[in-house]
Amino acid sequence: MQITPAKGKTFLPSPKQLAQIKNLPGVAYLSEVIEDNALLRYRDRQMVVKLKGISENFAQHSRLDTALVAGSFALREGNQALAVIGRGVQMTLSISLQNQIDGLQFWYPKRTDAVNLSSLNPDKSFNRKSLMAGGVFSLEKAYDERYIFLPLDFMAKLTEYHKRRTSLEIQVSRLSQLPAIQAQIREIMGAGFLVKNSDEQQASLLRAIKIEKFFVYLTLSFILAVASFNIFFALMMLVIDKKKDIGVLMAMGASETLIRKIFMWEGVVIAFGGAGIGLLLGAGIALLQQEYGLISMGTTMTIIQAYPVKLLLSDFVYTGLTIVLITLLASYVPARTAARVEAKAHLG
Repeated sequence: MQITPAKGKTFLPSPKQLAQIKNLPGVAYLSEVIEDNALLRYRDRQMVVKLKGISENFAQHSRLDTALVAGSFALREGNQALAVIGRGVQMTLSISLQNQIDGLQFWYPKRTDAVNLSSLNPDKSFNRKSLMAGGVFSLEKAYDERYIFLPLDFMAKLTEYHKRRTSLEIQVSRLSQLPAIQAQIREIMGAGFLVKNSDEQQASLLRAIKIEKFFVYLTLSFILAVASFNIFFALMMLVIDKKKDIGVLMAMGASETLIRKIFMWEGVVIAFGGAGIGLLLGAGIALLQQEYGLISMGTTMTIIQAYPVKLLLSDFVYTGLTIVLITLLASYVPARTAARVEAKAHLG
């Protein structure tokens, strides 16, 4: 979860609030964060980056250690502060971890003085601090090309935020406890703060994924509808082939309703049989993908190497209902045709 101010950029967390959150049952870690943009210079190159100052326990509950491609996720070596940079930043500025002479120079506008570019020495309008890079991470392109992780105290001095923070990040012990803990934290922090879980932090991305998923569902439904023509023509051929047998049944007293039900039940068998086999195969492939990662992402620039899949009961229900509905619709016309044709032939 992430706690941010509802208005403004920074806030001053009170020790009482921090203690109350840390003592909540189910809260594993609480990290203080200062995040802001700054100018990074390395040798004769420069770029604007996103700096994230983090407290020491951040590495304990993050997955960044598994995303390291060089060095280590250590923000301090003795008394020396270190930075962990994204792979995209490293490649853009040609940063070498073995270079212990040229450090990373971070420039940030001073909070007390206005930036005066017309003065003889505009550098005085900026805070400037340097440190060495200790590690390189690779999560995904958006993070790799912008983010740099720094010690919290280094970031506080650079930005002159001191004890103010831009956010608090919290990890719970068990996912099932998340809603209850989120409600308790909202009560502790009050109405002036936003408490968002991981899904709420990525609301726009999740919305886009849901829209994409819906259109994939529509596309596959159209494919199923086209495939159902095979069932339609198969049942129509069966009607033609079984005219004599149907006539015998009607001569023995079978009604049009019974004949229609016979063909409809054949469609039901095809629908449920096909849906059941297809869903079992789909679930099996998804479980194999989760366990063994059969299909890879095709790149080493992500924290996960295999294509992620997740089994949801709602997906199985909607997919099964769609298959059954389309198959039954394809069976209805042949069943009705069989009953009407044979009924006329019997009456004649």
